[in-house]
Amino acid sequence: MNQEDKNEVENEAEVAEEVETSEETVEEARELTIEEKLEAANAEAAANLDGWQRARAELANARKRFDRQTQLSYTNATIEVAKKLLPVMDDFDRALENVPDEIGENSWFEGLSGVMRKMDRIIESINAERIPSVGEVFDPNIHEALSTEASDEHESGVVTRELQGGYRIGDRVIRPALVYVAE
Repeated sequence: MNQEDKNEVENEAEVAEEVETSEETVEEARELTIEEKLEAANAEAAANLDGWQRARAELANARKRFDRQTQLSYTNATIEVAKKLLPVMDDFDRALENVPDEIGENSWFEGLSGVMRKMDRIIESINAERIPSVGEVFDPNIHEALSTEASDEHESGVVTRELQGGYRIGDRVIRPALVYVAE
């Protein structure tokens, strides 16, 4: 027997095995009952439903996470803008408090007062509020004590004077109030 004959015999044997294997697979498939097929289909449907529900929950969680991150980014940006605006407002406050009487009656000075009112409205529009200080009990979370001083009007631990106003947005302190506290 030559090499070609051997290869041909081997190929015929492989084809015969494949035919037998495919016939066995067909017979096994035919042997499944309708109940078994139904059970397999129900199991596959349950797996698909579970996968769909998980994907839907993951999407909802991702949306919530995105919304929280967006809100946090907005709040952080707003706080940064307010931090830059507050020193300008402090300078305006000090300037307006120390205006001589002859200038205070001038019309251009009223224009400057209008600018200050606009900045106050901007601060209000971003929901920043001034932290109450004078007469309040000292709270290190919202006040920064510069010093203590004797006071007949206030009890010990109460803010007597405010050197610089503090601000917060919601629960976040933008800048603590600089205060003096009664001894």
